[in-house]
Amino acid sequence: MPSFFSKQQNRLVYHYDAETLWVEPWGRNSLRVRAVHNAEMPYTSGLTKTDWALLPPEPCEALINDTAPGGVPAGAPAPVGGASIRNGNIELRISPSGHITIVNGKGKALLEEYQPCGALKIGGREFRSTGGDEYALKVRFESLDPNEKIYGLGQYQQPYLNLKGADLELAQRNSQASVPFALSSLGYGFLWNNPAVGRVVFGRNLSTWEACSTKYMDYWVTAGDSPAEIEEAYARATGTVPMMSDYGTGFWQCKLRYQTQDEVLEVARGYKSRGLPLSVIVIDFFHWTCLGDWKFDPRYWPDPEGMVKELKAMGVELMVSIWPPVDRASENYREMLEKGYLIRSERGSRVDMDVNISATFYDATNPAARDFVWEKVKQNYYDKGIKLFWLDVAEPEYSVYDFDNYRYYIGSNLATGNIYPGMYAQTFFDGMKREGQQGIVNLIRCAWAGSQRYGALVWSGDIHSNFESFRDQLAAGLNMGIAGIPWWTTDIGGFTGADIGDPAFHELFVRWFQWGCFCPVMRLHGSRNPHTPPLGSSGGGEVGSGAGNEVWSFTEEVYEICTKYLSLREKLRPYVKAQMKAAHEKGTPVMRPLFYDFPHDPRAWETEDAYMFGPDYLVAPILYPDQRERQLYLPAGTRWTDCWSGATYEGGACISAPAPLDKIPVYSRTGAVFV
Repeated sequence: MPSFFSKQQNRLVYHYDAETLWVEPWGRNSLRVRAVHNAEMPYTSGLTKTDWALLPPEPCEALINDTAPGGVPAGAPAPVGGASIRNGNIELRISPSGHITIVNGKGKALLEEYQPCGALKIGGREFRSTGGDEYALKVRFESLDPNEKIYGLGQYQQPYLNLKGADLELAQRNSQASVPFALSSLGYGFLWNNPAVGRVVFGRNLSTWEACSTKYMDYWVTAGDSPAEIEEAYARATGTVPMMSDYGTGFWQCKLRYQTQDEVLEVARGYKSRGLPLSVIVIDFFHWTCLGDWKFDPRYWPDPEGMVKELKAMGVELMVSIWPPVDRASENYREMLEKGYLIRSERGSRVDMDVNISATFYDATNPAARDFVWEKVKQNYYDKGIKLFWLDVAEPEYSVYDFDNYRYYIGSNLATGNIYPGMYAQTFFDGMKREGQQGIVNLIRCAWAGSQRYGALVWSGDIHSNFESFRDQLAAGLNMGIAGIPWWTTDIGGFTGADIGDPAFHELFVRWFQWGCFCPVMRLHGSRNPHTPPLGSSGGGEVGSGAGNEVWSFTEEVYEICTKYLSLREKLRPYVKAQMKAAHEKGTPVMRPLFYDFPHDPRAWETEDAYMFGPDYLVAPILYPDQRERQLYLPAGTRWTDCWSGATYEGGACISAPAPLDKIPVYSRTGAVFV
């Protein structure tokens, strides 16, 4: 081997000038690639040791050679004097100049670093110093196939399922969750294992991954013969969700916001008296004495234990909203400030959020801060019988998204900020696990790679109540599943901008409610107009509420349609539970694009407005107003049954699917019917 290559146990090392690069097996058919321009590889020892999203790898032995083997296709020649490392179905080849090509077991090139003519002076890996030991990093890959399709990356408010051609910010915001795992139609999965704020562009000529400030390059790549094989490899590398508890498969009721204990109980009794199923009811924000106290205001919530007991007797679980900001007036602020448990500001006032409050966020990247917050929550909620939490404002939601102005325990926000929602979820997961709880589920507004293993049920944030936003949620939910987050939901009807007396909203609400029946979690929430005034001037009374948001809050027609889908969801719960088991065991998305189940059907890869709900049901939501039928492609290789009429169709063709207001088109390949 040339002097700039070496083998260290199971790792191929390349060292040239200032760069050290490691390639090592990380699970079956998978490799982890890291590089630095500093004296040593960071985060491999000591206090800050972390593999970020990755779990310790499964044992596997790599084959490391000083020359690449034969059988290389045109465009990917073996590096003369280079080296290669093979792990099952994937191989990385590196030339003496450091140029990387990744191929599968058949020799097909999957990824190749950009290598332009020398006059441009642009390389595949670019480290530009930002001062100290951090760099602005760009990693560029050639576009090897103009027909490549890219999926995953998390949740973005845009309508495109295929992200080829997209420009995406790698940063967390309200309604945006950056989960940087991409699945390619070429047969690979790619994790950008770096929590730095950045950007990815999947261009026609190049794909470019950027980190604004980082000490290292770190990515993980796997090769597979099907989307399921790739997804399952990623799940083994980053973890799977716990097994969903039974209540999670039912119907969840919420609104902005139940203001008192009596109101929560009245709504739950209303569902039961009408004979309607209800699994979870949610207490939203500002039920507390002060933001950051993490406890009920006893003026409006006098007997939490009694409330929990009555709800449990009705078969209803209670979920309570938790926010991570701490108001300066909170009883916990001074102690948390003194102990370094709060996020710091590089400049200006230490106020991160100023909507009705003056607060800064607790630093979830600090293990001691996580323990502190959990102990407060345990004392004031968990020990009173509340085992479900709604982890709101999880990005965290800064009033001004100046990412360079915030510093965490583990580093600057620019270098580490995207991991915050994962550590926020870990706060509660670790605490509940220590209490012996199984099947941990917490609703959260954001995620990063690996969040799933902390019981994160992500919802799509404060979205608008209109059909345009509704269409965006379909792409968001499917790409979140591909990005490894199978527990996902939306505010049925959207969160903001709707009046409960508006007939146009009634149509949107019905179409969204129907779709919610075929989402991993069926959850009703929203801030409806007209709003009601606050009950008081402080604590749990200082914020008003929205209009009614129960299924009986609209018209009789809306109510009848909702009851139909509540009943249907109850019938589907055993099926949903089976899909939750697959998500827990293998990382299988509960809802997924058609190509996941039909990878050999080219038209399945082209379909972006329908999806599979588990392996049996093809769901085609109605995404436009006044639409009463729609065109729908039924994948080839099986027969399909209209679940409403019982009519059957041969796959491999388009049909005109009827969609009266009370029906969402659903087709089964098992012959199941709903009537």
